[in-house]
Amino acid sequence: MKRTDFRFLERLRVRWAEVDLQQIVFNGHYLMYFDTAVAGYWRALAMPYASTMHYLGGDLFVRKSTVEYEGSARYDDVLDIGVRCGRIGTSSMVFSAAAFRQDQLLVSAELVYVFADPVAHTSKPVPQELRELLQDFEAGKPMVAVRVGRWAELGRDAQRIRTEVFVEEQRIPPEREWDDADADCLHAVAYNHFGAALATGRLLEHVPGVAKIGRMAVTQAMRGSGVGRAVLDALMKSAREQGYREAVLHAQTSAEAFYLRAGFAPRGPVFEEVDIPHIEMVRTL
Repeated sequence: MKRTDFRFLERLRVRWAEVDLQQIVFNGHYLMYFDTAVAGYWRALAMPYASTMHYLGGDLFVRKSTVEYEGSARYDDVLDIGVRCGRIGTSSMVFSAAAFRQDQLLVSAELVYVFADPVAHTSKPVPQELRELLQDFEAGKPMVAVRVGRWAELGRDAQRIRTEVFVEEQRIPPEREWDDADADCLHAVAYNHFGAALATGRLLEHVPGVAKIGRMAVTQAMRGSGVGRAVLDALMKSAREQGYREAVLHAQTSAEAFYLRAGFAPRGPVFEEVDIPHIEMVRTL
């Protein structure tokens, strides 16, 4: 089993509490590592787990876990945990998992899940939608589609995400969130394979030749999954197509690193906007 066998890898660092008296990771903790990586696998599928299972009318229960130990991890080791779906039966799914330290295989596992009724705990057939989703992911297909359009087309989904993130989570007053610019902006919304809206942003003119990106929001369960970057890239692409030479945005300081990775640079001091620290950031298109 090799790292290259896995499309998805979750990076973890061994903590002091996970090391036993032999100065190596206690064997049972590897199942925790694999479970953590499985959660990341669902994010890579662009599927918030709880809402996805509700949509599918079932849930996944572990039937069997088989673990083989080839080596040992130690405190502060950086591990890459690979997860892949190998086989899908009538009601069961078999996942392979592995823990690597660089290219060295330390531990491998086979995890068998059963799709079942969440109340009765009786097995159900794996839905065809889920079967196709897993097969598409393992075949290397994209998991997110970004649509770009006007408020009349995308406003309902964009409004739901922004309400969840800005109004409910960050407690921004609704009257400060909504403005007349939405009707004239170009909006982008990212959708998963089941049509669920996961992230949004908007584009408008700042000054001639300079586009302004704003109202970037990602649902809580999907942060760190790449859907926000997909929306940002789509907005920058649209700005270039419209002839803008530069993009500017007001980033919440907690999201500054996200925009730095996308090529934006800070400009000027930190300032308050809707009572949240922001910094202006800019990049050439």
